[in-house]
Order: sequence, then structure tokens, then C-alpha cells
Amino acid sequence: MGKIISVVNQKGGVGKTTTAVNLAACLGVLEKKVLLVDMDPQGNATSMSSIQGESFNTIYDMMADPDVTAVYNTSLPFLKVIPCNKELTGAEIELLQTEEREFVLKQTLEKLKNKFDFIILDSPPSLNILTINNLVASDEVVIPMQCEYFALEGLSKIIETLENIRSINPDLKIGGILLTMYDKRVKLTYEVENDVREHFKDRVFNTVIPRNVKLSESPSFGTPIVLYDISSAGAKAYLGFAEEFLKKERRRKK
Repeated sequence: MGKIISVVNQKGGVGKTTTAVNLAACLGVLEKKVLLVDMDPQGNATSMSSIQGESFNTIYDMMADPDVTAVYNTSLPFLKVIPCNKELTGAEIELLQTEEREFVLKQTLEKLKNKFDFIILDSPPSLNILTINNLVASDEVVIPMQCEYFALEGLSKIIETLENIRSINPDLKIGGILLTMYDKRVKLTYEVENDVREHFKDRVFNTVIPRNVKLSESPSFGTPIVLYDISSAGAKAYLGFAEEFLKKERRRKK
């Protein structure tokens, strides 16, 4: 059975979608069978995945009809994607009127779990019914966090949210906290890093994701960083993160 990982942060602009897409892509490069699911109505993970064609089914269609499939190939042989578009916004309203609305995504993904090593879920930058569906369906969460003080406040809110979700999904674990937009030229970066590592200890990944021009450029080319510029600092950081992520997963299995 594959493991389902939500990439979550209620705060926007912290590298959440960048992390979801590039973690999925790098795990694919490492020859793990990966499914990336775009659960953010903005559809940025979809546009970064190089899906061919103007018309395709989406995660919204799959959640509405269990007989629909929306799993698409990408440029990476081991990575597949379930896309989304703005229609997913309508699902928020529809889900609120659905019985057991928190479990719709979990039921949708159940038939796919045995086909993949990892299913990576991108999330909206808010705590709404779509994010709750992600967390209920997931085994673990990865929390990208920008190195600034307001991010520390947001992190405490996320941890509180996860505690509340455990009343529905008691097995949900924190896979780790990933420091993003890391700028070693800025003193505040080190201060925030020290605070986070002191408080959360081994829950924080050793790998950090630097501010990197190539990493910022790759979404506009509709591609993960490993396909845009494999030699860039951003690509090396996300490959290192994927390797560290896998090591943590192996340790958890022992």
C-alpha cells in the first residue's frame, strides 16, 4: 500500500506547491512510483506538471463519480498526476452538503493506494474542507515553512489543526517540517531556524531549500526543477530533501 502525504501550510507563499511538485518529481527521479494530486483550485501543481492537452478529467470529477479516472502521465516515467482546475472551488460548497464530507477524498484514493509508493497531495493555502479532506486521507504531513517570524505563528496553528484532525484520523503523523526560501545572507534566517530546530528537534528536516532564481523560474516553464535545471541549487536541494525523506520513511518502517 502506498503512503499518502499531504503538503500543508495555512499560510500562502511559503513554497507549498513548489514542495509538493518537486518532492513528487524527485521521488520519481529516484524511481519511486509517485502520484501527485492537485487539491488546490488555483491549479498551480497541475500547470507545473506538463500535462498534455487542453481538456482532461480532474480530481473534482473523480470525487463526484467513482467510475471516472483522471490519472495522467508526465515527462517523468515514474510520476503521474491527477490535475484540478477552478471547478474544484465548487466542490467546497458541494462537500459541505455531503454526508461524511471529510472522507470523500480518502474514499476516492483508496483504489489507487496499491499502485503507488507515494501519493503526494498539494493543499490550498487555507484550512477549508479540501484541506481537511487531505488530512483525513493522509498518513503523514510535510509542512513547508518560510524562515520568518510570522511563519512561526502559522506553524503553531498548523500543529493545533493536526491535533484536532486526529479525532477523525488518529494515525496522522508529522512527516517533518521543511525550511524553505532559506537565505543564509539574512541573520533572521538563522534565528528562525534555531528556534524551530530547538522546539521541534528531529521533526525538522536537515535539508533546507534555498532562495534560488532557477527554482522561481521553473513554474513559468510548466516543469519541476529537476527537468528545468538539474544542476541548479534548487534542484540539488530538492533531490537531497527527497533522499532524506526516504531515509526517514525507512527508519519508520523498522
